Amino acid sequence: MSITVYSKPACVQCTATTRALAAKGLAFDLVDLTEDAEALARVTELGYRQAPVVMTGDDHWAGFRPDKIAALA
Repeated sequence: MSITVYSKPACVQCTATTRALAAKGLAFDLVDLTEDAEALARVTELGYRQAPVVMTGDDHWAGFRPDKIAALA
């Protein structure tokens, strides 16, 4: 399963999300929304207005969600 975290600089929830994923030993790709206009358009089209946005296969969510991270295998 691939995991992509769309984040922005100085984002407390983004840092918490990436630390939780790393602590669980999960590999993920990190995309900075301030540097990638195409990625920003993609998450905006999904209706998200805050970072981080996490995409895992068919699931996606915004914000720091320990419950969602815990459910990842």
